Amino acid sequence: MTGGRATWTNWVGNESFAAELATPRSEDEVVEHVRAAISAGKGIRAAGAGHSCTPVVQSDAVLDTTGLRGITHVDAARSYVTALPGTTVGELGEPLWAAGLALANQGDIDTQAIAGAIATGTHGSGNALPSFSATLRACRLVDGRGEVVEIDETQPERLRAAQVAIGMLGVMTSVTLEVVPAYRLAERVEHWRFADVLARWDELFAAHRHFSFFWLPSEASAELYGLATPAGSGMTDTCYVRVYDEAGDALADDATPGRRVGRAYRIYPAEFEPNFHELEYSVPLERGREAVEAMRELMLTSQPAAVFPMEVRTNAAEDAYLASNYGTPTTVISVSGVPGTDHEPYLRAVDHLLGEFGARVHWGKLHFLTPEQLAERYPESGRFIDLRRELDPAGTFLNDHLRPLFA
Repeated sequence: MTGGRATWTNWVGNESFAAELATPRSEDEVVEHVRAAISAGKGIRAAGAGHSCTPVVQSDAVLDTTGLRGITHVDAARSYVTALPGTTVGELGEPLWAAGLALANQGDIDTQAIAGAIATGTHGSGNALPSFSATLRACRLVDGRGEVVEIDETQPERLRAAQVAIGMLGVMTSVTLEVVPAYRLAERVEHWRFADVLARWDELFAAHRHFSFFWLPSEASAELYGLATPAGSGMTDTCYVRVYDEAGDALADDATPGRRVGRAYRIYPAEFEPNFHELEYSVPLERGREAVEAMRELMLTSQPAAVFPMEVRTNAAEDAYLASNYGTPTTVISVSGVPGTDHEPYLRAVDHLLGEFGARVHWGKLHFLTPEQLAERYPESGRFIDLRRELDPAGTFLNDHLRPLFA
């Protein structure tokens, strides 16, 4: 067991603070640290790979769960996999494939710790596809009394709270996910006019397993995300469209950029530099096109800081109390500020605009949600708060970022 005071910094570098930092190697060590924090009247939070842009980890003490990683059980008959919390999304790929299984969906970054991805509602894209959170079927966690608690499908209310809990119910020490039969993907990445995406909006999102795009507000936008610039092409007001569909047996593996074919877990990831501070909001699917058009107008006409691409995806409806897509499929809109600049006015303008669409937030990305908006936009947030208080009566897992919303 390691420990001591140290500085913790997240992936993109916008959150850094000093704390008592420990890297437990077992559930028993997690219990020991949580009980020590409770006895001392200190707060404690779990950290994974640090991909959240918010102060979600900041606390008196931090448990680095990256020492708790690996798959502990695969139940092929039930299509369930159990893993330790620090296991990265990418580390699940090969072992699951060997068992004839796969994650149902992924995003374009696979270095997040699985417990953190679950806790914040991290997702990929697809009208009918779930987030990591929605696939959680059971977990073990150390609660605010320092006790190990098991939550599974026999406790549906607790499970709905645990699926998106932002670490507020306790420190997860094990997660069990429902997975699917192994599958391969065929990729298409193309450069389109924005008008062509609009003209086929409903068709494109409905017809493909995964359809998403980056809209570019300026000539410099593509290079910020490492997107290739076609020779002689103007980039402003254009899109990089990404389409993934399942590949049949007759389609051979292919490593051609933009036309790859292969195992799903090898196709999803893309390479991104940590050079952005991201905000991601979700609006009801049926208002997605309207919201994106409004965002385009805002970014082009009044926001000179809007230089990063706008990413647009979709998600299926889920029933976790704090899910951004609770009860409704959603269109997901992501924008970013430039590190080292005062991008808050721009992001607040986005918050105001998308608030008119009843937007819900990604809990690992920058947001400006108020308690009043939480109650209005998350109809089961009160039930979540009741369960949080039940499992953590002293608020050991709250911090200054979460307490105003969930105390």
